[in-house]
Amino acid sequence: MPLQNRVTPFGELVRTPARGTMMGNRGGRIHDNEKRVLLRRRWANRRWIVCVTAFRGRRRPVMQPNRYTEMFFLDEATAFAAGHRPCFECRNRDAKTFAAAFFDGAAYEKEGADAMDAILHTERCLSGTGAVDLTPEETRSLPRGAVFALGSDCVAVGDDGLFLWQFEGYRRLPADWLDTGLSQRAMPRLLTPPSIVAALRAGYRVQMHPSAGA
Repeated sequence: MPLQNRVTPFGELVRTPARGTMMGNRGGRIHDNEKRVLLRRRWANRRWIVCVTAFRGRRRPVMQPNRYTEMFFLDEATAFAAGHRPCFECRNRDAKTFAAAFFDGAAYEKEGADAMDAILHTERCLSGTGAVDLTPEETRSLPRGAVFALGSDCVAVGDDGLFLWQFEGYRRLPADWLDTGLSQRAMPRLLTPPSIVAALRAGYRVQMHPSAGA
């Protein structure tokens, strides 16, 4: 049976045989040392990161005793929606680029990762204020890589359209899907934390699964 370590855009951890393209953690261990199942808590501290799946030849069994709990994401856009940010060890260049966009050009050394984590922890769906309601106009103006929910669907903004999020990848939506959805469903809710959306607007190019054409 698959482990409960695959992350949805809502930040939920679920079981699925589908594999992700990126991994990460939430600051430490949130699994039982003996059974390799999750504890009731869903984070160890507010340092939620997204990492590459291969780094300097390191190999490690998943959910080892007294080690951090590995989590897996379809892509970076999914990790961002859940409230994770790039790791400064395995993704140092991306992390510094992200931090510069996050702080709108301010030096990362001045602000620091702790400042990012404190802001994000107040905005995540699981730990903070949660999803933000969007007007139709705000939804149409979201930057590439932002993810929003419309009813039970999670939708990512791509380079040239909208894509339905699925564990195996994205599915392109018809050009009129949003207009139709807005007339028939609940109002859209922004899953990607607002501060990350601002970083995307400031120029950070999020990594998206190939099924989104990126």
